[in-house]
Amino acid sequence: MIYFNNVSKIYNKDSVALDDINLTISAGELVSIVGHSGAGKTTLIKMILSDEKPTGGSVFFESLDIQNLKNKDLTKLRRRIGAVFQDFKLLTNKTAYENIAFAMEAAGKTDEEMLSDIPHVLELVNLSHKTNHFPHQMSGGEKQRLAIARAIINQPELIIADEPTGNLDPVNTFEVIQILKKINDLGTTVILTTHNRGVIDSIGKRVITMDKGKITRDDKDGKYTI
Repeated sequence: MIYFNNVSKIYNKDSVALDDINLTISAGELVSIVGHSGAGKTTLIKMILSDEKPTGGSVFFESLDIQNLKNKDLTKLRRRIGAVFQDFKLLTNKTAYENIAFAMEAAGKTDEEMLSDIPHVLELVNLSHKTNHFPHQMSGGEKQRLAIARAIINQPELIIADEPTGNLDPVNTFEVIQILKKINDLGTTVILTTHNRGVIDSIGKRVITMDKGKITRDDKDGKYTI
């Protein structure tokens, strides 16, 4: 599904963010990427979203060479990917329902589809009781679960979760990870970056360890080894 072929990223001629990365992530996998700050995790994620372009090498989504896509085709690709971030990126002036509806509108969905689908996705993330609440009326865990609902509402093939539990306490962290595991069980590929040892050990699936822009370990049923 995702292929990195000899990918490097160099900033300002001497700052190496990625160093000759070769990586394959298959459809349906749940993959955790770990490493200290500056290891290259976020840069790698940005390559998949085409928020950064390689200095050398190529990144593919299936047969699509991501960095060479035209804007129209890149927009289509991004609709196949849902993204969740540490800082939620919710629309503060919109309710939970409206935040999700906004993502559906951008994908060209109808009002009837919204009325049908949004209650189901809110139920999936245990937020049915928060339908008409604004983000400032929610806890950090609830905000992140809403962000996940928004990310999956258009049924993407891939979910990228970049440090999704970084601002959460252990209880909310557990709830968010359980939801991501459930999404993966339903067939969606999930790529997760995290610093949290407990998260990695509780998932028990593939773990990629990065250091100084390189992949130093790739364990099929790994633990946190840093």
